[in-house]
Amino acid sequence: MHKKFLALGAGLSGLAVAAGAFGAHGLQRVTSDAKIIQTYQTAVQYQGWHALALILVAILFSAHVNQKLLRYTAWCFLTGILLFSGSLYLLTILKIQESGMSKMIGPVTPIGGLFFIAGWILLMLAALKKDKS
Repeated sequence: MHKKFLALGAGLSGLAVAAGAFGAHGLQRVTSDAKIIQTYQTAVQYQGWHALALILVAILFSAHVNQKLLRYTAWCFLTGILLFSGSLYLLTILKIQESGMSKMIGPVTPIGGLFFIAGWILLMLAALKKDKS
């Protein structure tokens, strides 16, 4: 399982770099709204940090750290990336299109944030709990 988390973390990190490059060069051609650009940059930043955290979790699978808690941690980070960053990417698109649907997507973002927080708490618990394996 840890190889899958490592591969996902690496892939999501690469996508964050590509998304960041688009945000720095292409997005400004589509919109000049600073708030929309900031929302997009926040999505990229959180995706990048949590993709790296996922790589860290994959590496920790080889250490004497609670494996079950590490799996939960990894799934929380993945879910957080999808919900938090994904909703912000979608909000960016919907706001550029001036769609009223953006109000429906907004509540998803804090749920993704809760998954990030849960992941960090689980990582702390995994580090503190002795592994039985």
